[in-house]
This record gives sequence, structure tokens and C-alpha cells, in this order.
Amino acid sequence: MPRRIDAHHHFWKYTPEEFGWIDDGMAGLRRDFLPGDLEPCLREAGVDGVVSVQARQSLEETGFLLALASQHAFISGVVGWVPLVAPDVGETLARLAAHPKLRAVRHVLQGEPDERYMLRADFNRGVALLKDFGLVYDLLIFERHLPQTIAFVDRHPNQVFVLDHIAKPRIKEAAIEPWARLIRELARRENVYCKASGIVTEADYQTWTEAQLRPYFDVVLEAFGPDRLMFGSDWPVCTAATSYQRWHATVRQFVSHLSADEQAAIFGGTAERAYGLS
Repeated sequence: MPRRIDAHHHFWKYTPEEFGWIDDGMAGLRRDFLPGDLEPCLREAGVDGVVSVQARQSLEETGFLLALASQHAFISGVVGWVPLVAPDVGETLARLAAHPKLRAVRHVLQGEPDERYMLRADFNRGVALLKDFGLVYDLLIFERHLPQTIAFVDRHPNQVFVLDHIAKPRIKEAAIEPWARLIRELARRENVYCKASGIVTEADYQTWTEAQLRPYFDVVLEAFGPDRLMFGSDWPVCTAATSYQRWHATVRQFVSHLSADEQAAIFGGTAERAYGLS
């Protein structure tokens, strides 16, 4: 039986300068979040391992996460940051990929002023190197970036991609199109996986309901199937709207009609395969 994996969470040492995106609505996140804070949540939910994802765009951040992964066996993999547009990024990748727990790279595309950043030639040159090091690329975008993201993915048919947070649909507005149509189109690319993470924080933090979120979950489940869909908590960001346990239980409810093997894929097997976790 595959291990139970949380495919998306963060660790950080908080500073106002580096975490300016944490607004007053997320004031509870303005502190350090480290392995000792997460472990009790994992034990209670029965989760065996995690994938730790970058929250800052610096090589220092990648080193910080890899150091934590070396110290804590439950950290199964790291999604780090590297300067993909740098001319010498190949040397940087070679150095960092020597660490067995670096499994993927991510850039905060959703924060770029240029909404077609993922189509830049220098960025694509960097992404084209990832497969040589066995590294996945995590896609962090908003719904409005889906058309250009599809074009970007099509440039790299042999690269494994993982879509974070189901591309952040406009759940607060109860808007499901054109997001659903574009998600189904993206999912036609079999080299793309999807994380059922970061969904609750796209709704109203205080008033969200399972019924409100279910249509969005159902779209990605139908589009990607259990073999390309994976559970992620987005802890500690999710705690602005829910507890770790409540989100885990919500996804459990969403997949309760699936077979045991399909549920095992979503809660671990898919992440193990996509990221090559050992």
C-alpha cells in the first residue's frame, strides 16, 4: 500500500519583509512554522510523509528546505526555487539535484507582473533542463493564466508538471467557467498532474462550505482522474480558513465514493509516482 502523502505544504521563519503577501486576513500566519508544528497534524490525520514547497524565491530558501529534509525523515521531497532565467542555471541545477530530496522546482508565476512570463524564451530554456535532472515543475498560477499555461506546457511534452491549487478558480464569486473548460483542456496533457490543495482559501475564509467547494473538486477529479490527482493541505496557509484535520476530512468525504485503490492514489500513490518519492 502506498504511503499517505501530503503533497503540498510550507515551512518558514517569518519576517514581514519576506512574507508581505500575508495580509491582515491571514494575521495568524505571521509567525514561524517549522516541522515541530506540523508533525502533530500529520499524526492525527494518519499522514506518513510530505512534500515541502518553496514560499520564497531564493536559493537560500531551497537550501533551508533541503536542510530540513535531511533532518526529518517525514519530509519525502522538496519543491525548491532556482533562477530558471539565469544563463548558468544548469550548473545550479546540477549542484542542487545532487540532493536526493529535491524533486521539483517552482516559480511564483502568479506574482509576475508579466502575465505571459511562462512564455519567455529564457524561462523556457531553464525549464527545458529540468527533465535532464529528473525534476518536476510545479505550476503556481491563477485561473486567468490557464490559456498561456497550456501553451507553455505544450512546449515541453516530455516534462512532468504538477498544477498547484487547481489553478485557483474564483470560488468566492461562484464562477466555474471558463476555469472548468480550461482545466479539462489542460488535463488532456498526460504529463500534467494536479494538487487538490489551496482550494478552501479561494473561498470566503469564514463562511465556506463543502457544498460550495465540491463542484470545483469534482471537475479536477473527472478531468485528471485519481491517478493524476493528489491531496495537498497547503498548511499553514490553509489555517486562515480551516484546520489541517478539517481539510483532510473534507477531501476524504469528496472521494468517499471511489474505490480503495483510487483513494489510496489521491492520498499518496499519485504524489509518489509524480515526484518519484523514495
